[in-house]
Amino acid sequence: MKINWGTSIVIAFALFISFILFFVIKSHNPNNKHDLVSEEYYKDELKFQDEIDKQNNVKNLEEAFIVQKNSDGIEIQFPSQFTNDNISGVVIMARPSNKALDFETAIQLNNNKLLLSKSNLVEGNWNLKIEFSSEGTPYLYKKSIQF
Repeated sequence: MKINWGTSIVIAFALFISFILFFVIKSHNPNNKHDLVSEEYYKDELKFQDEIDKQNNVKNLEEAFIVQKNSDGIEIQFPSQFTNDNISGVVIMARPSNKALDFETAIQLNNNKLLLSKSNLVEGNWNLKIEFSSEGTPYLYKKSIQF
């Protein structure tokens, strides 16, 4: 049987439509999770200049934060000017690929160090966010880390 050019065009259109329908059906699969970075991203956008100011406060510190992976988890060394008495805030660990793994820890320093236990961490990419204040000055430190 010989296929003429008209039949070939109809077959090509049918294959193209099938190709497009496959991706439409696949994208609407309820098993696909599309988590937002933030549920209230419009409100967060309005506060963006505050974040920039807090990050600039961190850049103006004499010492830098040191974040290291060790056998117990992730160790964060704060600059020596911060002690448990003059600091309050939280450390937020966000997993970009799975919102269910995100957690938050209050800052409790031990010799200017904070340990995030590996029992809370899964191997992969994490976004570290340290939001704190000391003596009335707000600070924000962000870093993407691989655990």
